[in-house]
Amino acid sequence: MDYRDLLAAICLVLVFEGLLPLLAPRAWKQTIARLLDASENGLRVGGGVMVLLGLLALQWVRSLAA
Repeated sequence: MDYRDLLAAICLVLVFEGLLPLLAPRAWKQTIARLLDASENGLRVGGGVMVLLGLLALQWVRSLAA
């Protein structure tokens, strides 16, 4: 893996992050409002779960390519 893979991954994150505000701005705003009301611990746990799922998915995708 070189720096181009990292840059490509960051670009894909931007694409996915932009999809919901582009396609459903009202739902996006409602989601952000709910996140503002969430506890810090709940956000931390949710973030940890997302990181874990992302790492597992990355490992799975890389195993398919091998």
